[in-house]
Amino acid sequence: MSATPFLARTLPVAVLAGLLAGCISLLPKSKPAQLYRFGGAPAPITAPGALDPGRFAVQAVPTSFDRASAGDAILTITGDEAAYIAGSRWVSSATSLFDAAVTRAFDADRGPARLIARGEAVRPAYLLKLDVRAFEARYDQGAAAPPTVVVEVYAALSKASDRTLAGERIFQAKVRAAENRAGAITQAFDQATAKVLGDLVAWVDGRGAG
Repeated sequence: MSATPFLARTLPVAVLAGLLAGCISLLPKSKPAQLYRFGGAPAPITAPGALDPGRFAVQAVPTSFDRASAGDAILTITGDEAAYIAGSRWVSSATSLFDAAVTRAFDADRGPARLIARGEAVRPAYLLKLDVRAFEARYDQGAAAPPTVVVEVYAALSKASDRTLAGERIFQAKVRAAENRAGAITQAFDQATAKVLGDLVAWVDGRGAG
């Protein structure tokens, strides 16, 4: 697997302007990027309405995401160096895919917490704030070995009525890729995300019900 450093994708402004002014393309033809996703299959869509007895509504505020990994590039870390996997991207931004995965995780859960959609006419009992602090593949055993995918999320659950904190916790999952190739690495991202979100939903169920 090859990786593209952060700055390798940026042409100097003067060079770029010169190419455009001359109306001549000097850029080599390149293969389309291979697209990947994480977060599992879409969950069944349920019609909005009143909550079932014993359930409570949770509203997610906008997710904060580590800036380096928030886009569609797949971030890797080797020691103190950060790079993106060349020729491979997420099908959309990691932030969008993560938010969709959160929704599916709550939809699939049989516990009391229900994540309400934006604009839905249901008054939430709790507000959920998520901060994705790490979403990266770490080459902790050398550049040739399969990396370990690390997903770390800080969660804070507050009462919607007065914004008092009901609980906060950091969730982390580490999954080593089966191989040092993009497909296996993205599968590890999927597994780590599923582990974090499973623990997160169970925690929200418990804190809200308690």
